[in-house]
Amino acid sequence: MSEYIVSARKYRPDSFESLIGQDNIAQTLKNSIIRGKLAHAYLFCGPRGVGKTTTARIFAKAINCSNPSPDMEPCGECESCRSFQEGRSYCIHELDAASNNGVDDIKNLMDQVQIPPQVGKYSVYIIDEVHMLSTAAFNAFLKTLEEPPAHAIFILATTEKHKILPTILSRCQTYDFNRISVPDIVSNLRMIAGKEGVNIDDESLHVIAQKADGAMRDALTIFDQTVAFCGTDVKYEEVLKNLNVLDYDYSFNLVDAFLAGDYGSALLKFDEILSKGFNALHFCAALSSHFRDLMVTKNGGLEALLELPDSLKKRYEEQASRCSLKFLYDALSVTSACEAGYKQAVNPRLHIEFALMKLSFLIKAPEAGTVKVAVEKASADSGSSDFRASRSIPSPASQVTPVHEATGGSVTEPVEVTKAIGSDVLSKVTSTSSVTGTTGSSSAAENVGSLVAAEESPAPRTRRKPVKTGVSLSLNSMIEEEENKKVVKEAAPVADVIPDDDAVLEAWKTIPAENASSPRLANTLQNAEVGIETKDGYKMLTFKVSNAAQEKWIRENRLMVLEGNLRKKVGSSRIRLEVGVLPIEDKGVQPYTDQEKATVLMGQNGEVQNLVKDFGLETR
Repeated sequence: MSEYIVSARKYRPDSFESLIGQDNIAQTLKNSIIRGKLAHAYLFCGPRGVGKTTTARIFAKAINCSNPSPDMEPCGECESCRSFQEGRSYCIHELDAASNNGVDDIKNLMDQVQIPPQVGKYSVYIIDEVHMLSTAAFNAFLKTLEEPPAHAIFILATTEKHKILPTILSRCQTYDFNRISVPDIVSNLRMIAGKEGVNIDDESLHVIAQKADGAMRDALTIFDQTVAFCGTDVKYEEVLKNLNVLDYDYSFNLVDAFLAGDYGSALLKFDEILSKGFNALHFCAALSSHFRDLMVTKNGGLEALLELPDSLKKRYEEQASRCSLKFLYDALSVTSACEAGYKQAVNPRLHIEFALMKLSFLIKAPEAGTVKVAVEKASADSGSSDFRASRSIPSPASQVTPVHEATGGSVTEPVEVTKAIGSDVLSKVTSTSSVTGTTGSSSAAENVGSLVAAEESPAPRTRRKPVKTGVSLSLNSMIEEEENKKVVKEAAPVADVIPDDDAVLEAWKTIPAENASSPRLANTLQNAEVGIETKDGYKMLTFKVSNAAQEKWIRENRLMVLEGNLRKKVGSSRIRLEVGVLPIEDKGVQPYTDQEKATVLMGQNGEVQNLVKDFGLETR
């Protein structure tokens, strides 16, 4: 049985030409040799497995090669090249800084540097993982690195450039190695597979390349692992199973479910993925990446940003043609928020399932008839005979109310009144009630019943507060989120005249009591400093709170509601509400001692100062 050598060692590049993905660095190093402009110190930095140490070895061989090619490739046949390949070179030295990181190790290196090379022109010292040197070792190395002997060249390699002292960096020529692209990795793996007699398709090679994350060494290691599992005839399904990689089909099927509004299928797919042992967070990341690729495909002219095989590109084009840019943007927003909040979620699975439901409702929501049936069922289950479920819920877009002037009855422009809870939220209420059973159904019935009752009321409405239900915390947050996102255009109040200051102030005094369910808000409004003025044909009421955080929250969540309530109470559309922050009072230095207090008192009252002078009093 012959000795087995892993692919990462067997196919390690031995010339500049065979380097993968680092053409610019290779050309720069060859030019420096050709022109005789060799620096005394080089720093190679970059991610793992991209060829830093390999490039350093090739560069060291090329420097000392007796018969280099015209483009400065090492010949591999001279004594210098052969001795290095056989591990007996006296002019090319490698030092592992991870295990030789002390001051004594650097002192030994400094002594060794003084010895001239036995073969070749230069003594090349390759120090790998140089960031592992201690601070004391770095400082001991400084002088030698700055002014080495003429025959000495240092090549430092590291994956963590930020850990190296600036004094070291300033003495080196720095070369930043790039991650190797997926096409370059696929091309190299295809060549190696041909040499090894392995039959493997492009889809499998792309999976390996993406799993390697830009590291050629990792790609070769994964390739060996795959061949050990599958044999010489590698199948795509076996690669996915061996590497525990999520199949693209899952992402395509999930997006199809989202486009159809089928959140049930999406949840079942997610459960299947979890049952196969896949990480939920990795699933979220894969879904985000899929939406990103769809958006890139949808835009056109961005094919260079897709690192996919041709067969997959066709599938992406087909699915992207069925997706709108708005849907893809909203979907990316949902998945990104899901990833960001995953680690803080108390119930991570529910967190992702909720995101999948939101994605299902981005395009298609249940029709009014579906809501009607759900309400009737909820009413029957809960036994509420007086609930009027037979009444259909009109769509929010149909709610257009003409605005009448208070005098003359003339009609101005129609103002669209958007429902406080639109079809999107109603669909989520219905779906949630179907999951949670009787409790959820009764709560959904209450919510829709409140909508029906509110529809019968002729009074104009402002932005409605989110409906409080006992279904679940996730449902509450869902409704509140939708409410905060929607911009509600108010119906004009009865009168279009500027009210009196007293009427506005009297109406404002009743506002805090109406918000008693939110004690903090009520207390803030009660203690706010109020000012009123007439500006631009409107009565402007400004209330100031104590800090900027209160001001920001009220402006984003409650200002429109408060303004609508105030207009309704006064009966005028000529009212504007504004919130501000009280200025911070600079009290200066407060008097402490009796003398300081007497001085302040005399400064405020001239008579006291005169009495002190007339009677010769002491202020102490």
